[in-house]
Amino acid sequence: MSDSSTISKMDTLLGRTIVEQGLCTSDELNDCRALQAELERQNNHRSLGDLLVENGYVTNGQLARIKGNLDDQKSFQQIPGYQILSKLGAGAMATVFKARQLSLDRLVAIKVLPRKMSENKEFVDRFYMEGKAAAKLNHANIVGAYDVGEAGGYHYFVMEFVEGKTVYDHLVDNGKPYSEKEALDIIIQVCKALVHAHHHGLIHRDVKPKNIMITPSGVAKLADMGLARDATDQAAALAEAGKAYGTPYYISPEQIRGEVNIDFRADIYSLGATFYHMVTGKVPFEAPSPAAVMHKHLKEELVPPDHIVTSLSAGVGEIIEVAMAKDAKKRYANTEDMLADLQAIANGQPPLLARKSYDLSSLANLDRNSAGDAVEDDSPLTDLDHQKTIDLASRTLQQKFTDPLVLALLGLLVAAVVIIFILLVK
Repeated sequence: MSDSSTISKMDTLLGRTIVEQGLCTSDELNDCRALQAELERQNNHRSLGDLLVENGYVTNGQLARIKGNLDDQKSFQQIPGYQILSKLGAGAMATVFKARQLSLDRLVAIKVLPRKMSENKEFVDRFYMEGKAAAKLNHANIVGAYDVGEAGGYHYFVMEFVEGKTVYDHLVDNGKPYSEKEALDIIIQVCKALVHAHHHGLIHRDVKPKNIMITPSGVAKLADMGLARDATDQAAALAEAGKAYGTPYYISPEQIRGEVNIDFRADIYSLGATFYHMVTGKVPFEAPSPAAVMHKHLKEELVPPDHIVTSLSAGVGEIIEVAMAKDAKKRYANTEDMLADLQAIANGQPPLLARKSYDLSSLANLDRNSAGDAVEDDSPLTDLDHQKTIDLASRTLQQKFTDPLVLALLGLLVAAVVIIFILLVK
């Protein structure tokens, strides 16, 4: 193939991409192509990209970015049976492309492991584990997996292409939280996805806004099984012991500690943290560094979401606080229980399991105050060690007058009366 034909092919691809991205119209592109052809006749060789920049249709930065994406596409066109169409995104571990599966004439997404990662056996093994984990699942609210393989030195994972954007994109683009109704609808769908995954023995371990895709019709799709692990895989659990796998803003305390026996309740915590972000517009804990954020997950009390957005219903706050209990034993026992409470709220009813846990907490605190002994609480939902408010209004008259704080105030009052009496006598 001659240099001129190669340039022509690249220019054609460049022009099509620029029009697809809405940077110029077809008529404007054709004007630049006509100018390019006229200059060629004058033996003045100009690239289509340069002419598009000179006419103000794209900037140099936009052109460089598009050319970089096209170079990536050219590198990965050798995956058999697929035509790479465009680059969807890139992370530290992989690049994702929009492609067409030629045999079925359908759009797919292909995640490709970079060559430098392919030299690391651990990365390659984890990449294939992601594909196998996703292949176990078949649910309307989970991004489907189609194929994994290797071609031309590249490892790839083919999955369902989801048109839409992530929950994170929505939060950033809109600059405000979701309404309670919208957030509930999405979280219920994701909770159903987790129920399905957990029934198949898989812990997702990275539930977060960036991993929830929303289609134009409002269907939520849980994505990225890159950290998923079989709950019964003790070999993997032991190999990962002491290491924190997850995303700092949404990670559970037990994942931070690198515990061996992490179970499905880690996903419940992360789903609660995601719900919190959606309805408040803020992550549960903020700090200057990932390590500081994770320290807060371990040690700092959660600001109730309805203290940030006062219009939230009490039920939403209760569900989130139960899901995000620092002790896994005090969260929902499973995703089915959390789903039941979410659906109750959506139907205008109270979250019975979460509310029951709060009632048990109040009773346990009263027992502890009256008996003076620590009570070991087996309720699976709230963290009693962080209940620091003294609620005098809920106590009997006798309890109020035997409270140390009340006795101290009475003592001060008596002392003040005595002093005033002495001064008057003098």
